[in-house]
Amino acid sequence: MSVRFQSRPDLARNDVGLVKASTWDVGTPERQRRTIEAVRKAWDDREWPHRGLLSYTVHAGEDGKTLFHYSQWSGEQAYQDFFRHGRDERNADIDAAVPGIRRLGLHTLEPYRSTLPGEGDAREPGCVVIVDVEFDGADKARQRDWVDTVFEALGTDPAPAPGGISAHFHVGVDGTRVLNYAEWESAQDHVDALAAPGDGVGSRTPQWERVQSYPGVTGGGVHRYAPALSMEPEPEPEPEPGAGA
Repeated sequence: MSVRFQSRPDLARNDVGLVKASTWDVGTPERQRRTIEAVRKAWDDREWPHRGLLSYTVHAGEDGKTLFHYSQWSGEQAYQDFFRHGRDERNADIDAAVPGIRRLGLHTLEPYRSTLPGEGDAREPGCVVIVDVEFDGADKARQRDWVDTVFEALGTDPAPAPGGISAHFHVGVDGTRVLNYAEWESAQDHVDALAAPGDGVGSRTPQWERVQSYPGVTGGGVHRYAPALSMEPEPEPEPEPGAGA
């Protein structure tokens, strides 16, 4: 299988069992650009490594030094197969092109709930906002309840932010975190939403107050990225009529 490059991953697909998310610190905007090109080359020079890897995406941090990596998998076994056969050779090529990359950890998550664009909404995201939420211990039910509380707040917000396109909430398999992968029309739209009345993105409502004061939340962060590179395997050709008959 060869590689197909595209502008964004398909976040609405229903065959994703796991997501792997990580951040690399590469130091400078120039090294950021070089690393993205090194990733592209390392993957383009090889066949797609595993049928269970559904997509692989890299976004460039607004800070000029980080890269956010987001990959969709059929399940953990597919990732482990790739880890044993394919990951290191790609990373070796990338490290040879851009020495000194700091890899800041890898989190394993499951897709949970999403808000999707409305019918006919063809807006392309100019900004991806990654929201990390960390809890004070492992509790898978609490992760989902926090996300459900966010959805109640979104559904009752009298003035939702106009630049938001979609939001995709993931829960950590270890029960300790939530990650929201949110698509926005532009970084400025997100900046404007944060500056609007309220604490963060969201109006001053009791529902949003419950989100912001939810017990057990210990930290996290909000980071903006520019879409940079997304890949998936080329679809296999349809068999010729009568083939195998």
